[in-house]
Amino acid sequence: MKFEKAVRKKAKLRLGLTGPSGSGKTLSALLLAKGIGGKIAVLDTERESASLYAEPVRLPDGRFIEPPEFDALSLGSPYTPERYIEAIRAAESAGYTTMIIDSITHEWSGVGGCLELVDEIARARYKGNSWSAWNDVTPRHRALLDAILQSPMHVIVTLRSKTETAQQEGQNGKKTVVKLGMKAEQRDGFEYEMTVVLDLSHDGHYATATKDRTGLFMGRDPQVISEETGRMLLEWLESGAEPPKLDEKVFADHKAAIEAAGDIEALQKAYAVAYRAAQALNDGHALAILTDVKDTRKAQLTKEAA
Repeated sequence: MKFEKAVRKKAKLRLGLTGPSGSGKTLSALLLAKGIGGKIAVLDTERESASLYAEPVRLPDGRFIEPPEFDALSLGSPYTPERYIEAIRAAESAGYTTMIIDSITHEWSGVGGCLELVDEIARARYKGNSWSAWNDVTPRHRALLDAILQSPMHVIVTLRSKTETAQQEGQNGKKTVVKLGMKAEQRDGFEYEMTVVLDLSHDGHYATATKDRTGLFMGRDPQVISEETGRMLLEWLESGAEPPKLDEKVFADHKAAIEAAGDIEALQKAYAVAYRAAQALNDGHALAILTDVKDTRKAQLTKEAA
């Protein structure tokens, strides 16, 4: 073990957008992605609502906003962690540079999501004991978080927040009813995994940072997200030192070992060694490729055994 001087390295964005229905999460995510640039993929669990922004959007004041070009994948139920992971891997393999997951709430509280999985597994295996069922579901949820954190893409996720209404006093003492976004609908602690979490208000779509590792939003008044927000984040992400990468020969050897695995047990061992090597250097790009190679080989072995 050896301690070394801490240096901030270049990184990929992990950003969460929370807010009640109608707070502008999807459009804000698209504008952020446009500012970052590159090839954009949208995983749409909201009945293809993202496609509504495939053309210029007219604002209430009459101005038009031009969202970016993007490719979308519509995901229906069941919203298991594995289906989200499959979509992330597909986006990585297709060469997308930014992925928007709209929304990740379904993986938690949607049909076939973690909360339903716990109930189903508790009834089927543990006589209704949900505590035991969480031992089965938590690793599956954690695998999705790992897929997001290790991805070579920038990842923006939207999260629904529970909505409450309240009276708010406006100008001239006139009271109005406003929607307030409360707790985000995901597992407690999810926000700790993000670089930045922005909470959007229903009234005006203003964003307030509830978590910010970049320092870019500290001390700032709530603001409307724009392309400039994405450019600002990208500049910060790219200003760090170059991260270490897996040696080309070592990478090639690990890839060859995975491809040569003769059975599932050998495949798991080869991948575990490769995973540890890539993880030690936090080389998300190498890890994504090695995972894709592993999944391909697993499918081949399964087909051969059938």
